[in-house]
Amino acid sequence: MLELGEDEKAKYPFMADAGKYLKEQGFTLEQFGTDPDLIPIVEKAYTRIHAACEMNKDYESEIIQNQVSNTGSLPREVFSFLLSIVLLKLTGIPTLARRFALSESMRAEGFLTKDLKNISSDENELPIKIIEDLFSIKIKKQGDFFIIPVVDYIKHSVHFHEREWKLVNRHVENGFVYLKADKMVRLFRIELGKYINSKISSGKKPSMIPGFEDIVERLISYSKKFQSSFVTTGEYPPCIKHAIEVLEKGENLPHSGRFMLATFLLSKEQSVEQIAPLFKNAPDYNERVTLYQLNHLAGTSGSGTQYSCPSCEKLNTQNLCFATSECDNIINPLQFGKKRK
Repeated sequence: MLELGEDEKAKYPFMADAGKYLKEQGFTLEQFGTDPDLIPIVEKAYTRIHAACEMNKDYESEIIQNQVSNTGSLPREVFSFLLSIVLLKLTGIPTLARRFALSESMRAEGFLTKDLKNISSDENELPIKIIEDLFSIKIKKQGDFFIIPVVDYIKHSVHFHEREWKLVNRHVENGFVYLKADKMVRLFRIELGKYINSKISSGKKPSMIPGFEDIVERLISYSKKFQSSFVTTGEYPPCIKHAIEVLEKGENLPHSGRFMLATFLLSKEQSVEQIAPLFKNAPDYNERVTLYQLNHLAGTSGSGTQYSCPSCEKLNTQNLCFATSECDNIINPLQFGKKRK
């Protein structure tokens, strides 16, 4: 376990033993449901979850200029994180937990990027230790860059399908990939989100805490906003069924997978309004952004060009192909179910 300072405990509470910290400060979870002075922290936890699920900045962090603002800020930041996890466990709704984990990983990403930019060449500085501890890799600072072994870069960049993340577009020298601080941290966002989500899912579900009933019910009611049902038919090829299943589980579907799914359904003459709800369970769902992107793909905004569903060959290179014998050697998902001549 890394020794974290006060600022680090507030910025990276998932790395601190929040339960131990709670006891050290002389509190129990039960007190937060009944003590008038502590109830506002429970509301702060609710706001933290709500802001995370909406992917906005309504949550007012007490970390200012990368430091806790005053002596009371540290416990409020750590306690609100711990209480968020408790509330999420009590609701038992995975979609909320995944959205919270993604938002917290992006929040930590911002802090870690600033911390990396402020370090010297000392490899023993805490930001580097945090990355090494979480992801079991060795990174070094060299000038304005951080370097990582090629094999580790390939392992972690496999989640990205954008051209900029391809190894050929990176500065590689003597077996190391050179990255600026923001790209180095961005490389681990998905794993960081999974790590935080594992902290939530691995914990034992507590019994209902007196005083928490109302706020748990509010979260359960709020979660219905992100629920949607999916209907798959035999007309859908395996790649499309798989993409829908990923979304149904509330897991992250990569950009290339979303592009494939949207263009396929648009080509099947489904409307933007019919397709949009499919993405509700995505951890980073944003209604405005989703509608904008779907309208862009449909050609109803921007250039007016409607995008086509990628070929099977293209999908195979993106690890999105799940061909079965039913595919019958088609060359595009849109041909699925049609007899080839």
